[in-house]
Amino acid sequence: MAGASQKEDEPITAINVTPLVDVCLVLVIIFMAVAPMAVTLGIKVFETRPSTAEGKSSVDENVNIRITQDGQISVNGLKTDGLTFRGVLAAALTSSKDKMVIVTADARNKVGLVVEVLDASKQAGALKLAVMKADMPAGSGT
Repeated sequence: MAGASQKEDEPITAINVTPLVDVCLVLVIIFMAVAPMAVTLGIKVFETRPSTAEGKSSVDENVNIRITQDGQISVNGLKTDGLTFRGVLAAALTSSKDKMVIVTADARNKVGLVVEVLDASKQAGALKLAVMKADMPAGSGT
């Protein structure tokens, strides 16, 4: 029953491409449906170069956030807690020229806290974010 011109003793030499085409079309449809969901939103991270700092606002005009090892957060040298952090940050951003926030954290800080601070900064209106690693004290190992 393979074809009218084939005898019973001959092997099947014709390839049926219909199942192959069906599988390929299903895969194309699946990829077309999943592709828009694969794009994720996030924070763009660019590597800094020495020449980018020239001619920019001074460091004093930016908002400096410092996160200590024990989780204390200070905005421009003013210590805050979880309740007043967003208000102090919003007030500091209104006086900032470039709306740039520089987050300085120790190497042992929890990533979750740093991400929360970055997210709060973005929600408060920061246009640029920078992350810096704090210098290790002279006596500490690691």
